[in-house]
Amino acid sequence: MSAARDYPPPPDLIEGRVAWVFGDDFDIDLVIGVENIKSYDAEFLRSKVMEAYDPAFADRVRPGDVIVGGRNFGYGHPHYPPMVALRDLGIAAVLAESFSPGFWRGETYNGMPLLTVPGISDAVTTGDAVSVDWRKAVVTLADGVRLHGTPPSDRVVRVIEAGGSLKLLLAEHSRV
Repeated sequence: MSAARDYPPPPDLIEGRVAWVFGDDFDIDLVIGVENIKSYDAEFLRSKVMEAYDPAFADRVRPGDVIVGGRNFGYGHPHYPPMVALRDLGIAAVLAESFSPGFWRGETYNGMPLLTVPGISDAVTTGDAVSVDWRKAVVTLADGVRLHGTPPSDRVVRVIEAGGSLKLLLAEHSRV
């Protein structure tokens, strides 16, 4: 197992493309294949990420891109390697109709902006340009259409700004 990753907080306005649109009830483990969920090796995961769906995915993703999901995105056991692989490629946020509670807690803990945005999965396709104001949960599409989601709570904003819950807790307790 390699060392823990250190991801900086996202910019206030994430500008990128939709790297992929997943359907409802998508098990996040399928991003790298269930057989690979115990690996944290960055190069190995890069070779496996989205292999079953689009073998060129890892070469297409750019920093600032987002992934989009339908309802109950990330259901199943909340394993971290699939999102580690996506973050290492540059995925800056996940936008979905709704999230599995375990996935939401785990990835929010890691500092990833997860935004519930009604209608997002029907409004975009892979490759569409998007701007995401993650604090306000506003997604602006290339044609100027704006979708409004549920903004994160003040505490979740602080977690994301800190780069994850552990970093926030350490910062809060170092001041005591």
